Amino acid sequence: MPIVVRIDVELAKRKMSVGEFAERVGLTPANVAVLKNGRAKAVRFSTLEAMCRVLGCQPGDLLEWVED
Repeated sequence: MPIVVRIDVELAKRKMSVGEFAERVGLTPANVAVLKNGRAKAVRFSTLEAMCRVLGCQPGDLLEWVED
């Protein structure tokens, strides 16, 4: 998949656990895992906004396009 989700990188920079991140964003840890593992087919803008707010980052810090 050419769009890669880099949540794990941002979480590591902030030493934040998946559980804490999920709780603060309003997602289940299972849904965070789906995003991290590249199995998500879509992300709502409201979810992306919440993730950026919690991590203090820009959408481009979380999403990256890579060539196949």
